[in-house]
Amino acid sequence: MSAPVSSPHSQIELIGSDVESLASHMRHCAHAQGRWSSLRGRLQQLHGLAAGRIVTLACAATVLGIGLFLAA
Repeated sequence: MSAPVSSPHSQIELIGSDVESLASHMRHCAHAQGRWSSLRGRLQQLHGLAAGRIVTLACAATVLGIGLFLAA
């Protein structure tokens, strides 16, 4: 069984892209743990809860509107 042969140049490019990916990830984590992260998390929870209710209400209103239109 032989090991894959790669040039040193391709290994350097891989390491460079890994460093850039890690730096991007670290910036993202630092931003996510900022002073507003708790508020942002609560707002996301509220949005998730309200979004389902809004869609349900819109569907119910549409069905009710169509029913009233057909009954008239």
